[in-house]
Amino acid sequence: MTDAHMNRKTKILRIIARLNIGGPAIHVALLTQGLDPDRFQSVLVTGKVSAQEGDMSYLADTYGIKPIVISDLQREINFKKDLKTFIKVFAIIRREKPDIVHSHTAKAGFVARIAVCAYNFFFNKKVKVVHTFHGHVFKGYFSRIKTFLFLWVERLLARSTDVVIAISDSQKKELADKYRIISPDKIKIINLGFDLNPFLFSKALHGKFRRFLGIDNKTLLIGIVGRLVPIKNHMMFLKAAKIFINQNPGIRVKFVVVGDGEMRGELEAYCSKEGLSEHVLFCGWVRDVASVYADIDILALTSLNEGTPVSIIEAMASSVPVIATDVGGIKDLLGFYISNDYTANGFQLCERGILCENKDPQHFAKGLSYLLNNGLDKDESRIMRALEYVKQNYSQERLIRDIKALYIDLAGLK
Repeated sequence: MTDAHMNRKTKILRIIARLNIGGPAIHVALLTQGLDPDRFQSVLVTGKVSAQEGDMSYLADTYGIKPIVISDLQREINFKKDLKTFIKVFAIIRREKPDIVHSHTAKAGFVARIAVCAYNFFFNKKVKVVHTFHGHVFKGYFSRIKTFLFLWVERLLARSTDVVIAISDSQKKELADKYRIISPDKIKIINLGFDLNPFLFSKALHGKFRRFLGIDNKTLLIGIVGRLVPIKNHMMFLKAAKIFINQNPGIRVKFVVVGDGEMRGELEAYCSKEGLSEHVLFCGWVRDVASVYADIDILALTSLNEGTPVSIIEAMASSVPVIATDVGGIKDLLGFYISNDYTANGFQLCERGILCENKDPQHFAKGLSYLLNNGLDKDESRIMRALEYVKQNYSQERLIRDIKALYIDLAGLK
């Protein structure tokens, strides 16, 4: 290898469908900005956030990133727009001549990998391809027929993918064994990474969110943070809230929904119908989300499917107890079982939190009661284990270090 080649920067073309509120947007912003600029040159390509989603495009300005925006690159399936997106991505690859194309999220992964395959074929190039599964759409999103088609598309795309990144052990098992997307030897587990400091020191913001809500310190706050979309199953959260309130009439409690999306109207209507409106607060998106964790007493998550949910990592870093449904990579976050039987309590006591069965509001409410009676002020060890776990495994420094090593290996620069 010549000195000129050794000194040339490795060019990364990173593509994501949209910078909507959530882990993937934070992830790509950190990687685009955080890789060593003396060794890597990063170009970010993104689509537009839909009107119903929270927008995190401000991250690009925060990190001094000027992304290439393709307006036709959107979450929804649209053959005409998707074809235009393919043509534009292909043109960007021709112009930028990257060494590695790294895609994030399903739509971007589909378009980018086909474009790289075409570029390598027509121009006799060897651009490497990496795709990160931040979650997957194989459960809870589409009909059985659509899901079957998506599975086969992913299996075909996997053939031209050099490395697939799974963000948890559970996700790797699903991709390799359950859904047979790709052989395990082509999957590398790299946990997400974040700037944890706002959450590690969130207690300095104590009282800010409660003042915003007009709620005193004696009221129990149970929060859920995320997009109001079907896959997040906020309806289960509300049903569990009703059960909890009925079973604990003497407790002053508010259930706080942080986020927005297409389900908001339906969820608010349910609260009105079931007499929950005075107990449930819909806050929309809160920019300073660390202030939310500074004041809530419990974080809940009721998703039907997840990769590695950011809200749990943020809560653990903020020393907030977590209760969640046992789906996707959540078990990897909350750790091994301390109690080994759902039937005894209707939930699992884990090393770093509490797991409940999916679609089971009755037992979810029971888990909330357990936390209230036994966990909030009596089990500091579980909270401390969670805090140390995220500090060790989900920092931005560790993420950048792992991705750097992967890129160096792929580019043959060891």
